[in-house]
Amino acid sequence: MNVVKLELAPGLGRHLRAGHPWVFRKALDKVPKIPPGSVVDLAENGKFVARGYFDPHSAIAVRVLTRNPKQNIDAAFFAQRVKQALAERRSLIDLTDTDSFRLIHGEGDGLPGVVVDLYGRYAVLKLYSAGLTPYRGLIVEALKAAVPELKGILGRDEVGRDDAEDDEGRGAGRMLWGEKAPEVLEILERGAKFGVDAWRGQKTGFFLDQRENRYLIRRLAKGRDVLNCFCFSGGFSVNAALGGAKSVFSVDLDPDAIALARENFTRNGLPAEKHDFLAADVFKLLASFREEGRMFDLIILDPPAFAKSQKAVQAAIDGYASLNRQALGLLRPGGLLATASCSARVGPDDFLGAVKEAAFKAGVDLAMVEERYQPPDHPIRLQFPEGRYLKFYVMVSV
Repeated sequence: MNVVKLELAPGLGRHLRAGHPWVFRKALDKVPKIPPGSVVDLAENGKFVARGYFDPHSAIAVRVLTRNPKQNIDAAFFAQRVKQALAERRSLIDLTDTDSFRLIHGEGDGLPGVVVDLYGRYAVLKLYSAGLTPYRGLIVEALKAAVPELKGILGRDEVGRDDAEDDEGRGAGRMLWGEKAPEVLEILERGAKFGVDAWRGQKTGFFLDQRENRYLIRRLAKGRDVLNCFCFSGGFSVNAALGGAKSVFSVDLDPDAIALARENFTRNGLPAEKHDFLAADVFKLLASFREEGRMFDLIILDPPAFAKSQKAVQAAIDGYASLNRQALGLLRPGGLLATASCSARVGPDDFLGAVKEAAFKAGVDLAMVEERYQPPDHPIRLQFPEGRYLKFYVMVSV
């Protein structure tokens, strides 16, 4: 294993020794001209601190893989990390009626930039750094060894592939190994069936981080008129209907997602024709419902990330406040608001503050009845607070 030695700017070694996995370009004394994926040893005053891989195209120049100078970055390294992550999932998640979960959650599993979602007997691998490209094959082999029942592995890189022209490889699905995955994978989650578009759907095709929250909605929805905003493929909607909701209105801007949501009702033996599905702008629909005087007993808000950069944080907080205020205007007294944020840059306090402001402006008194974050298959290293992104609150109008 050829290793390039890099000197850190003074005072940064403690940060890495404590366990943070990122080294920004400005933290390096000199930035070398070496290929993506080069193994580098980070040193402070010549003394070893950590070992990681290099990415010349990212502001995060090095992502740390180990703080053990004797540990090589090779096939055995990736095999051990994948095996350990799988063992943790099997010990922490009830899989009796579930066949899908996040197998590798990047920094939380000691493999920064690597995401693997398991959908039944197919895995979807997503790489978030060009520095991981040389290791794709090793990760695939590690997955095959750890999960021998796999039929195939699908690749959905976030960064452009080294063998793709222009942006052809950005997020595009392709088989990396095994039997070609069907256009729509059918998975089982808490006894419910869902179709997953792993080839073209958002992220890896489904939002596994909301699994337990979807199951919570199943318990809360009985006898209620439910509005599910940003419904995507209908995860919350199906659970609401399975829980005995009186009616479910599902809205998303993407017509393909709405079509899949309708199909997911049918998959679960639910009469789709008795519920509403609409491809529309959520904000415009909420305003329209307000004019009509339409009201609901349970409103679910699970929007995409509002803050994709640090500069966008305040606008995101304002956006959450506006969205929740509009939704609260449609909530019946005694109704429930289930509101989520997946913006890592918007912390729990800021998000809760936005909901409080929304309630004040809407003239609604709210009480928190559930406060949740991401599930065990999306672990957060204590020295990597950036890994905490999902906030999910259930409030009751009192």
